[in-house]
Amino acid sequence: MKNLPPRHQQIITMHAAFICQVVQLSQNTAARNSLDATLRQAEEAGWQTLVQTVRQILNGQRDMSLIRGLDEEDQVIAEAIMRGLQDPSTLPDPNQKPEPALAAPGLASMIQAAASGNVEALTLTADMAEQMQRAGGPMARLAAVIRPLINGERNPDKLCKGMNEQTRQLVLGIIEALDQERLH
Repeated sequence: MKNLPPRHQQIITMHAAFICQVVQLSQNTAARNSLDATLRQAEEAGWQTLVQTVRQILNGQRDMSLIRGLDEEDQVIAEAIMRGLQDPSTLPDPNQKPEPALAAPGLASMIQAAASGNVEALTLTADMAEQMQRAGGPMARLAAVIRPLINGERNPDKLCKGMNEQTRQLVLGIIEALDQERLH
């Protein structure tokens, strides 16, 4: 994972549990029902395209053209699953926590996609915000600004009101990444 771009490392870290679960369950024929349940949950969370690709990978297809139509996040996850099937030592540590500073561009991409009407991104951001809300504290405060960000709010004073410094820096990073995406 060390040779991957930081953004790809962050994506893998964020989805390490899913990646490891898919690879490990696919190696055990007795765990087929658990694997199917894991993939069904991912489909219900809005990852239909990724799950379709993962099923093809698990059925033995390893051609890189298989992942070309996926968005960046799904491509990175699918590649990590392929690498893990080939060499389990490449699997990420599912207990490693994502680096907050690297989360801003990924969150900004999801927010931008949701703002443009991407249904999958809207579903994912809603699910993510719900999980953050349940976590409480700074995460709940971050969850509260996702909808305003999707709706176009960019005023840092308004968005960061009442946040601790770490959460404030994350929101400022998201705003900066959104502004950069808008300029491109």
